[in-house]
Amino acid sequence: MVSALDIFRALGDPTRLRVVHLLRAMELAVGEIAQVVGQSQPRVSRHVRILAEAGLVERRKEGNWVFLRLARDPAILPFLTLFDRIEPRDSEALWQAADLARLAAVRADRARAAEAYFAEHADEWDAIRSLHVAEAEVEAAMSALLAQAPVGHLLDIGTGTGRMIELFGAAAAQVTALDRSPDMLRLARAKLPQDAGDKYALLLGDFLDLPLAAGSADTVLLHQVLHYAQAPEAVIGEAARVMAARGRIMIVDFAPHQHEELRVRDQHARLGFSDAQVEGWFAQAGLLLDRAQSLPGDQLTVKIWLGRRGDAPAPRDEGRMTA
Repeated sequence: MVSALDIFRALGDPTRLRVVHLLRAMELAVGEIAQVVGQSQPRVSRHVRILAEAGLVERRKEGNWVFLRLARDPAILPFLTLFDRIEPRDSEALWQAADLARLAAVRADRARAAEAYFAEHADEWDAIRSLHVAEAEVEAAMSALLAQAPVGHLLDIGTGTGRMIELFGAAAAQVTALDRSPDMLRLARAKLPQDAGDKYALLLGDFLDLPLAAGSADTVLLHQVLHYAQAPEAVIGEAARVMAARGRIMIVDFAPHQHEELRVRDQHARLGFSDAQVEGWFAQAGLLLDRAQSLPGDQLTVKIWLGRRGDAPAPRDEGRMTA
């Protein structure tokens, strides 16, 4: 239960006010906040604990890091609007501007870490990319299919480096990106726009146990993820559980192939999927396959499967197409 007295007590400290201002800009780790406000991490953690106990912020552990975002409780919103309605004094405006400048340095650190990771693994990714059609062609086909309806709440399962949220996040009303690797989530955060605010939630989790309520996602993406699953039908079933009544699911992966080196070198559990397999798994999960599109490459064919809830009508201009 949110208490007005607890909230005003929590906000009655300059450092905690600074923390709330920063979290309005983006989700941050405790260490990143300490870097911006120029205080020790234990001291910042104490401030965060008070804000969390008042219901103003949510804490989430991710590996060895603790990330923070503003609470989603509607009862908090009237208090947050005070930040927009009260004109800051000169001294307050100065520290707000200084904090935002230091926040830009945090963004730059994230970007440099991402660039270093990409450089270290470039050879591995280039080896796979060389086998199939250009990513730009795949992304263009995805964009064309998803443009037929509003994106709504986007769930990106296995977000990896965050390319899908970079591509489709702007069109979404809300974005939840999931990965089981803390390193990948840190890379994805480097892709978030400067005005991300609380629109984006990047969560540590598994595709067999999605941390979302049933019926809460409008668009579900599995981009080059399903081939890592030992039981793809279970992954699709869990995705179907969180899909809204008119929700859509898009799976991008490979058609069946014989490149065993991907299984050994890159831990692919499955060497591609057929249309019949995907359609069968969709049916088991109460989904219908609306589109199956092929993008042939040099040695691998990329497939895009678009499905919807079986109890939801198809868009008027959308017919079943297999290419």
